[in-house]
Amino acid sequence: MLDVTRLRVLAAVARHGSVTEAARVLGYAQPSVSHHLSRLEAETGSRLVQRVGRGIRLTDAGRTLAERAEEILGRLHAAEAELAAYTGLRAGRVRLAAFPSALGTFVPRAAAAFSAAHPAVELRLVEAEPPDAVRLLRAGEVDVALLFTHPGQPVETADGLRRTRLLVEPIHLVTPMGTAGDRLVDHARRRWITGCERCRTHLIRSCATEGFVPEVAFTTDDYVAVQALVAAGLGVTTLPGLALAAQRNAAVRTVRLPDQERLVDAAVHGAAPDPPATAALLGELVRAAETALPQP
Repeated sequence: MLDVTRLRVLAAVARHGSVTEAARVLGYAQPSVSHHLSRLEAETGSRLVQRVGRGIRLTDAGRTLAERAEEILGRLHAAEAELAAYTGLRAGRVRLAAFPSALGTFVPRAAAAFSAAHPAVELRLVEAEPPDAVRLLRAGEVDVALLFTHPGQPVETADGLRRTRLLVEPIHLVTPMGTAGDRLVDHARRRWITGCERCRTHLIRSCATEGFVPEVAFTTDDYVAVQALVAAGLGVTTLPGLALAAQRNAAVRTVRLPDQERLVDAAVHGAAPDPPATAALLGELVRAAETALPQP
């Protein structure tokens, strides 16, 4: 019988890439993490990690077991959540992972409304971009994850992942104040500022449909920094509506791009029905998202 604690340690090492970081996240001492890995190797009869310089990396067997460990831990969390449903909203906790522009707009309103309605339930928030948020959700480390996708982009299809559409964000062209041109191609000769790989891929694909490849000069996920770079004349970019609703630099010009949008969902993992606390949080997120963007 595999030990759940040791599986949790292996999953943390796989997710964070080192014993040191896994120990920090789990709140263990480094020797304890190493001990759990050694005991797990003894239990399985397989070599799960190998030393590389000062660090370690997972073997093929280690990676396979780590993937299964994520699923096992996620199922255990789902079982705990289902049992928690019997206590209703009288106690417990609920955890939400959200990307920065959601945290800067409608999430605080949803969190405040939830806490006011259910003061006995502890609400925890963690910042995470969609790929990390999905991993946290599958591992049972959060109960709800806010995700975004662009039309035509592959959608995460993890077993048991259920989505609720919260809003559709418009995408805006962002240029220095006083700059002419309302289409991407009007700025084909300028330098561009991009964000995460998912956003960058969408931008490059959009530019390709207008017949050019953007010259990417700066890369940052900080939408405040992006606008500051644009305002300084160092490039142009595109930003979704939530980023501009969270923080708008007065020295930039924005133009909504037709047929460009980003889809924002709240995701949960496991079979319905959701535990009462999770369902209540989802309801508050839906209501708060209705007023997340300014009306045209």
